[in-house]
Amino acid sequence: MTDTVAPGSPAEVLYPRFSLLLHRTASLWRLALDRRLKPFGFSQASWRVLIALKWETEGCLQIRLAEQLGIEAPTLVRLLDRMESQGWVARQPDPRDRRSKRVVLTPASLALAAEMEGQVEALRAELLAGYEPAALEAAIAVLEGVYDRAAASLAGEAPLDAGKEEI
Repeated sequence: MTDTVAPGSPAEVLYPRFSLLLHRTASLWRLALDRRLKPFGFSQASWRVLIALKWETEGCLQIRLAEQLGIEAPTLVRLLDRMESQGWVARQPDPRDRRSKRVVLTPASLALAAEMEGQVEALRAELLAGYEPAALEAAIAVLEGVYDRAAASLAGEAPLDAGKEEI
């Protein structure tokens, strides 16, 4: 693989266009989610925690949750402190390693997380409706490849506020 793009090649036009659309699409998708979930009264950071934890039936280790959300552990700790004081999450000792904490949804937030996820699924369906499965599979393959290359280029560096997630 080369580090530069040959002048006059299709890549000279396609690479910048792809990266610009990737950034703009991610920003608009997140903005659309924020607006869809605004009636629930949660910040983006908080609703991402709730939706991520909904799938973790036994809770999630704090460090794993930080990695999944693509945020630094100290940032997550402050967020969880706030959410715990509001009754949305609880932290429990991990039965396999008492030094670690598992984050779980409270009964109050479990139903709310399911309702929020329904809104996320509805938006996803609206935005992706009409695309053939083969087109979506091709787009996923390209995005996974770009993600993996970006992750490899950062190997050994401090994590950024980005990560794979189910949203």
